Amino acid sequence: MALSLKPSHIARYGEIGRVLWKYGDRDLLRSIGLEEVFRDSLFAEDEAVDPAGLADDLRALGPTFVKFGQLLSTRDDLLPPAYLRALESLQDEAEPIPFEEVEAIVEREIGARIGKAFSRFDPQPLGAASLGQVHRAALRDGREVVVKVQRPGVREAALADLEILEEIGETLDGRLGSVDTVGTVAEFRRTLANELDYRREAYNLARLGDDLERFDRLLIPRPVPDYSTDQVLTMDLVRGRKVTEVGPLVRLETDGAALVDQLYEAYLRQILVEGFFHADPHPGNVFLTQDGRLALIDLGMVAHVDEALRHDLLRVVLAIADDRARDAADAAASLGTPEEDFDAPGYRAAVATILADHFGIPPAERSVGSAVLAVTHACAGHGLRLPTQLSTLGRTLLHLDSVARTLDPDFDPVACIRRHAGEILRLHARNRLSEGNVASALLEVNELVRALPGRVNRLLDMAAENRLEFRVRTIDEQRLLNGLEKIANRIAAGAVIGSLILGAALLMRVETDARVLGYPAFAFVLFLVAAIGGVALVVSVARDQWRPRD
Repeated sequence: MALSLKPSHIARYGEIGRVLWKYGDRDLLRSIGLEEVFRDSLFAEDEAVDPAGLADDLRALGPTFVKFGQLLSTRDDLLPPAYLRALESLQDEAEPIPFEEVEAIVEREIGARIGKAFSRFDPQPLGAASLGQVHRAALRDGREVVVKVQRPGVREAALADLEILEEIGETLDGRLGSVDTVGTVAEFRRTLANELDYRREAYNLARLGDDLERFDRLLIPRPVPDYSTDQVLTMDLVRGRKVTEVGPLVRLETDGAALVDQLYEAYLRQILVEGFFHADPHPGNVFLTQDGRLALIDLGMVAHVDEALRHDLLRVVLAIADDRARDAADAAASLGTPEEDFDAPGYRAAVATILADHFGIPPAERSVGSAVLAVTHACAGHGLRLPTQLSTLGRTLLHLDSVARTLDPDFDPVACIRRHAGEILRLHARNRLSEGNVASALLEVNELVRALPGRVNRLLDMAAENRLEFRVRTIDEQRLLNGLEKIANRIAAGAVIGSLILGAALLMRVETDARVLGYPAFAFVLFLVAAIGGVALVVSVARDQWRPRD
């Protein structure tokens, strides 16, 4: 299928197409008609490319592609390692919005003048990103807050870019092996749509704050609902600094091991028990507060995992942590959809190699996130299409490993998972036996009992009318028929031999002058024939038993 173009997006197609041509598979792009469309503006054939330049080119395309680059940085099934490393350094920074525009947006959204709604509002932003920027402020009651304001026009531009990405994804679907390009773009659309709706982020803050309330070393800033809309988010101010900016002296005074252990346990519960978790805990989004806690900020990117998928993800994580390669391969395979060219032996061998390498390094250097992402790459490379949640899980755990090593260089994620596995399994089992699940199971049983008489009645009617058929699929039907014939022949031979023995025993009672070794001659002959037949049957069975199988 060739790439079609919408006239309203023609200029944008040219900008995006040039970057695709510069870094992509040009034979593939020719097959979808890209070269013909942009013959005069595409990247020169002999111009050199640099992986670091991809981050710059995506940044030049605007906010949507900055976010898309961050997503691509976790997809080692799409890009080589050099490009992944380049995109990992892609920082979401932008020029600040003039304060006059910020003021107009805030006043329009909350329906009040800044001077009346806030006792203080700092005109200098704390930070400016591609989608919005953050200002420090204080409410009238003295509560210290930060206000995140969305950039004007960014939503409309993002929607237009998403249309183009969806069209490219549909065009490339099925052309990149087992990579689900349509699913990847759909996942990105959901993620970006959530980040552009600040009301959803306010909900995420409130829900995650409730879920993690039992963890005394973790902090989630609370939103201010009355001062939050889809383009303005007001939430508690976090006093602290990014974990990447914490100095050696502060680390010495901080119980990093206890902080990291609780953070990891909290994420295991979020992912594998609650099914709702912060999907972007990179070091820039984790703060060490002044009172020695870890604060999670920027909750625009969250992920949801349904119960059935949580069960399989739990199997994958525990199998990797226990170095059970076969179980890890089976658990990951149960998540995916095999392609026609699925190479099961090669896939299992790849997973075994991944875990051997993972456990062949010192514990403090292990990364469960890297292992999960490597398994997803093995799946894609051997014809197994996986749901995007497994990649999200790997990326999240990879970020957690990075945060953990920043605070505790000796942290071993495998030991942490094993330490909390029992509690996670208990909570997981409790959720599966919740009132809602039990009620659902009872409804299914009720439906089965209600429908069973009718199904049995139809089955009996078909049997009575000679319409009941059984279809058996076999690997080699001829071989099966030959085997059945051999079994039938042996049964018949055994029956004949048994009959000869029985007949000979009965003839033993018949008085006759013809005798052999003192026995009636006819009875003796029957015994002799039966003995020879029995020996021949035993020899035949033994020969087949020890014959090499093909």
